[in-house]
Amino acid sequence: MSQRPKVGVITITYNSGSVIDGFLASLLQQSYSNFVLFAVDNASSDQTLRKLANYRDPRIRVIANQRNLGFAEANNQGLEAAIQDGCELLLLMNNDTEFGASLIEKLVAGLDEHACDMTAPKILFHDHPGKVWSAGGGLDPRRGYSGFHYGYGETDGGRFDAPRRVDHAPACCLLARKEVFERIGMLDGRYFTYVEDTDFSYRAMRAGLKLMYIPEARVLHKAHSLTGGASSKFMMRYVTRNRAYFMLKHLGWRRALCYLPAYQAHLLLQLLLRRCNLSMFLLREKALLEGLRLWRHSQPRQKQA
Repeated sequence: MSQRPKVGVITITYNSGSVIDGFLASLLQQSYSNFVLFAVDNASSDQTLRKLANYRDPRIRVIANQRNLGFAEANNQGLEAAIQDGCELLLLMNNDTEFGASLIEKLVAGLDEHACDMTAPKILFHDHPGKVWSAGGGLDPRRGYSGFHYGYGETDGGRFDAPRRVDHAPACCLLARKEVFERIGMLDGRYFTYVEDTDFSYRAMRAGLKLMYIPEARVLHKAHSLTGGASSKFMMRYVTRNRAYFMLKHLGWRRALCYLPAYQAHLLLQLLLRRCNLSMFLLREKALLEGLRLWRHSQPRQKQA
């Protein structure tokens, strides 16, 4: 019997001490044992590194950065290390997740069963495991190919129990063949965090790569537990900045001239409807301009991304 493909699991830690034990307990019980974990730490100031050091399993490798390189660039570090280590399959995973013993087994099996390049699981809210966080996703061309999750916030009542091809999946949990990265490149480190998975999914879609949603593979996600919540200033800044950058990068400034004013109007409408306060609106306005500058400064290197 031939050896099963070696899986490189990449997770990015940043003050992850409150969640890392649950993640590792889930990972180390996997029925699919031919994996190596590359934990890339972005200069944690809590007990994360100490906790990682307590695990003596030789499949755990720690890459400790001296500064926070961001989620996207740290993932690239882990991906490169895994490829150099001979991993044929690469699994991006958040460590604010917990999952059953067959997760990797089912994601790997899905690659051959569906003759696809990537697989993604059903992701449920950890605190409300009967509610869907992501059942795969799509890219909405009406909103500048903004990524969205199927089933977000819906009761997991069987509607999302069939495998299907999707165009988008969050990097919270995504398995890909090594050849995917060789073909379309790594994550774009300019995003720092947020929207980098939408960028990756968009490039994969444009390249004709096949991504399958595998509902029997299930993950419980402690959503936003490490970034201050879905409406935190940190998240709002990077999501706004990166949406502007994404549209300019992939649609070009002429097409973006149609989408960016609509995005600006959306932000203003949220203020008028009191869905955000004035300080948050001004923060997002500043972030929008930051995204424009990010795109402009990236132009000399754009073809390399």
